[in-house]
Amino acid sequence: MAAVPSTMLELGTKAPDFLLPDVVSGKPVSLQDYEGKKGVLVLFISNHCPYVKLIKKELARFASDYSDRGIGVIAIASNDVQNYPDDRPEKMKEDAEEFGYTFPYLYDETQEVAKAYKAACTPDLYLFDGEMKLWYRGQFDDARPKNEIKPTGRDLREATDLLLEGKPAPSVQKPSIGCNIKWKKGNEPAYFG
Repeated sequence: MAAVPSTMLELGTKAPDFLLPDVVSGKPVSLQDYEGKKGVLVLFISNHCPYVKLIKKELARFASDYSDRGIGVIAIASNDVQNYPDDRPEKMKEDAEEFGYTFPYLYDETQEVAKAYKAACTPDLYLFDGEMKLWYRGQFDDARPKNEIKPTGRDLREATDLLLEGKPAPSVQKPSIGCNIKWKKGNEPAYFG
């Protein structure tokens, strides 16, 4: 499998809103539901990608650690489920329950939300500040399948701590690396080459 980097959306970009179903509760979730938070992490993940599989437990721990500190977390899956059935909503729900996700896991059937965020890979992470402006985008940490580094979420945790402390955003933000989003045939965005 080829590793694909994130597109590194421009810092300061206003978070695109959305309304997507949560596969666990069945309820629609909007970015507007998170107004008033100190920050919101929007991330694109999938069930089958080895890069995401590696960080699932730490991702659940991150959400648990930061929810009491005013950080909202929203996961979105945008893969083509016809060709990648492991990413179907039923399987997403199983995954969320298995790993104890305390955050919504949303299904982006049309892939329009992934396009609005210029998402390219899973995992692809976007941390927005309290004004919903992009403050950090990049990797969870240096852990990769086969590199023997234990996932900790170090990069994301450091960035989130700086946000909460009112300090400047990290000057170095490394792109995330992962599996490409599995676009439906004919639906590939222009930015994804």
